[in-house]
Amino acid sequence: METDLELAQRAALTGAAEALRHFAVIADLPQEIKKDGTVVTLADRAVEHAIRAVLAEARPDDAVLGEEHGETTSRNGRRWIIDPIDGTALFVKGDGRWLVLIALEVEGEVTTGVQVVPVQGLAWWASRGAGAYRGKVVDGGIVAAERIHVAAAPDRVAGSRLGVVPLDWGREIAAPLIAVAAEEPWPVHPPLLVAQGDLDVAVQTGGQIWDFAASSVIIPEAGGCFRGLNGQERPGSGAFVFASSPALLDSALDLLRGQNAQVVP
Repeated sequence: METDLELAQRAALTGAAEALRHFAVIADLPQEIKKDGTVVTLADRAVEHAIRAVLAEARPDDAVLGEEHGETTSRNGRRWIIDPIDGTALFVKGDGRWLVLIALEVEGEVTTGVQVVPVQGLAWWASRGAGAYRGKVVDGGIVAAERIHVAAAPDRVAGSRLGVVPLDWGREIAAPLIAVAAEEPWPVHPPLLVAQGDLDVAVQTGGQIWDFAASSVIIPEAGGCFRGLNGQERPGSGAFVFASSPALLDSALDLLRGQNAQVVP
C-alpha cells in the first residue's frame, strides 16, 4: 500500500500532467472571474477533478477540500487539501511559475505536503518529522531527491533576502519589509526558496488554507518557521510570513504589524 506521501506525490503529478495539457493551449482556454475577484479556468477544475479521482480511489474514507469543488465529509479525521493551480493569474499569462499543491491534514494537523512546478519539472515535499526534500520530475516520476534546509540568516529583516508574492497588490502590505530588505526576484514560489536556503524571508500577502497547507509542513521540516500576520500558527486565510529563524520571523511580523495595524486584532 502506498504511504500518504507516495499517494500525495502521485496525485500531484497526475494533476501536473493534466495542467500542462491545458497550459499548452492556454490562449484558447476560457476564463471566468469568481466572486472573490480571482481568475478561474477550465484547467483549474479539470486538474482538481483528476487529483480527486486519484485520492478517492486510494483513500475513499478521507475527506477532500479543494479550491474549486468544495469539501467532502471525512469518516476518519483525515482531510486532503488541494489547490489545483496555485497562481492561476500566472497560468493565464503563460508564466510558468504556477504550482500544484496537495497537503494531508490528520486530526487538524498537516502531516504531509507536496508542491510541484510542472513547467519547470520541479517538486518539493515533506512529511512531519521526516525532513523536507526537492527533486526533479522526469517521465511522470520524481528523481534526484535531495534534502533541503534553510540558510543561516540575520535576526532582523534589514539586509535579509526577501521574496514577496503576489508581485502586484501584495507589495502594499509588504512595503515595510521591501524598504529595508534586499528584495529578490523569484523563479519559484518564495516560501520554497526560504526552505531551500535561497531566501531568508518570504511574504505571501493573501490566500486561503489550500494556499498555505503544503508550505506549513515543508518550511518547518526544512528548519524554518511561519506565522500569519494576525498571529495564526496553522494554515488559514490572510497573509503569512515564512522565515529561516524565529527571530527573523518576529522581526518581519513586527514591521508588518506596524504598518498594517488595522488588520491585526
